[in-house]
Amino acid sequence: MRLLLTSGGITNPSIRDALVDLLGKPIADCNALLIPTAQWGHPMCGPASVRGFVAAEPTWDMGSLGWKSVGLLELTALPSIGEQRWVPWVREADVLLVDGGDATYLCHWMRQSGLADLMPSLPDTVWVGVSAGSMVMTPRIGADFVAWPTAPDDRTLGVVDFSIFPHLDHESMPDNTLAEAERWAADIAGPAYAIDDQTAIKVTDGTVEVISEGQWKRLDS
Repeated sequence: MRLLLTSGGITNPSIRDALVDLLGKPIADCNALLIPTAQWGHPMCGPASVRGFVAAEPTWDMGSLGWKSVGLLELTALPSIGEQRWVPWVREADVLLVDGGDATYLCHWMRQSGLADLMPSLPDTVWVGVSAGSMVMTPRIGADFVAWPTAPDDRTLGVVDFSIFPHLDHESMPDNTLAEAERWAADIAGPAYAIDDQTAIKVTDGTVEVISEGQWKRLDS
């Protein structure tokens, strides 16, 4: 898959341009699927926030970018309906728009649903993550970001070889400072990036590029 790993979504023209580059065609020609699953695993999320993401309310700018079509894919439902139904939906999508919440919960349902196993067969599909939707692609998220009580540990899919500290210096998250990110990175003990909501990490064929109109820092412990 082609990855656009963001902290806050498509928040500025540079990130939008990176998305179009990954898609290889205009947004208006692309079919998108929204995946809100990670929200159910986080105590700060619930029906209202899921509705905001799905309904493309102004706080979220993922489903309202002008897609050819926008659908909803809820991973927790997939094991009960069978791959013969949902796999074609995923294969027909140009982009998966994956919201934040708890990355370990999202990781669990990606594995339980079969989506994680399907991903290697989707080389041209674009994955756009927001916060936990990006962190799930990393090897570890760190204990500080695990909010799902049933999570066995902080390990996630490991599709990329670096970890992500999102929402750097966010006005509503006073603990998300660079100093805190550096402490977190020391515990992760591997390559990592601290990124704010104006920053994304673009991954294509193993090549990593930081796209930013804001603040970010590479953190190597």
